[in-house]
Amino acid sequence: MTRKICVVTGTRAEYGQLRWVLEGIRASRDLELQLIVTGMHLSPEFGLTYREIEHDGFKIDRKIEMLLSSDTPTGLSKSIGVGLIGFGDALQQLQPDLLLVLGDRFETFSAVVAAMVARVPVAHLHGGETTEGVIDEAIRHSITKMSHLHFVAAEEYRRRVIQLGEQPERVFLVGGMGVDNIKRLKLLDRAELEASLGLKFGTKNLLVTFHPVTLETATAAVQMTELLSVLAELQDTQLIFTMPNADTDGRILIGMLQQFVAQHANAHVFTSLGQLRYLSCIAQVDGVVGNSSSGLTEVPSFRKGTINIGDRQRGRLQAASIINCEPVRSNISAALQRLYAADFQASLREVRNPYGEGGASEKVVDTLRRVALEGVTKKAFFDLPAP
Repeated sequence: MTRKICVVTGTRAEYGQLRWVLEGIRASRDLELQLIVTGMHLSPEFGLTYREIEHDGFKIDRKIEMLLSSDTPTGLSKSIGVGLIGFGDALQQLQPDLLLVLGDRFETFSAVVAAMVARVPVAHLHGGETTEGVIDEAIRHSITKMSHLHFVAAEEYRRRVIQLGEQPERVFLVGGMGVDNIKRLKLLDRAELEASLGLKFGTKNLLVTFHPVTLETATAAVQMTELLSVLAELQDTQLIFTMPNADTDGRILIGMLQQFVAQHANAHVFTSLGQLRYLSCIAQVDGVVGNSSSGLTEVPSFRKGTINIGDRQRGRLQAASIINCEPVRSNISAALQRLYAADFQASLREVRNPYGEGGASEKVVDTLRRVALEGVTKKAFFDLPAP
């Protein structure tokens, strides 16, 4: 009898990390793939990226509309509630043996709460990580406590999940999911990428993604103003922006980006590049600027530098290729000078990604095939030895 694995995805970046797990589940004779798509995937404002999932050949079993046309705290709270209703219905209809989720988004939180109530076991990817500047931090650890199997990206994260009271034999160290895409996708070369994007790379090129820091109040516009003021001076550099996520104050940043691009011929913004074009961009640019998790978890595999601005990713493991700076003009400018410095560029040849060298997806699928699920929803708290 095949085991039904229901996978949830709500954002373009999350789907990219799940891609090869989905492929592995679909190809396994012991597993049956069920796929729920929600959140930004279904929003015209964010590019209707569910179409990329369908283009990759996956059947979407349920689409759960949950995003309200709002980026206020009230709007996001209501979206969580709408999502909880939708996931409750979907799980009742699909009757999965296991729900598989990744990360720390509020869409994922709704799915896991619904699964807990429905007594559906949950497998969680990328638990144990810390991001001190965003609500994802608390959501991630909450999902850990509602989950039953844990797939983590590094030994430090394995220890932290156990510290949260999870049984060690149910915490599996597999590495970072995003690295598999880098290893397995055939990236576009420069000419192919230019044709796809409709632009020409210059002698200098940067990829920029900046999200709101959701545990800070009214800082999004201020920080984006500081960043854009520095980028405005880089007239000899092609600037490729990707839009921020559907987070609190995200629309403020979207408006600022659109205005900046309209005023600067060397700036280009994309609602969604998709995984292939996004990773191909990283391979072609001089470095990545902003506060996206990808700058820490994926970019080091390309041996490219990342300028990590502010507190959004504070607490994550970092490679030597990361340049941290405060979200103020002078610090961002100094970080850019460091990025292009000859000694820093030379040091990138020795960079190793702390999130591993690939193979995480195969390890996850193999565990999903063989792990026992009987009685797994009744959890005993694992206490650490007394000091």
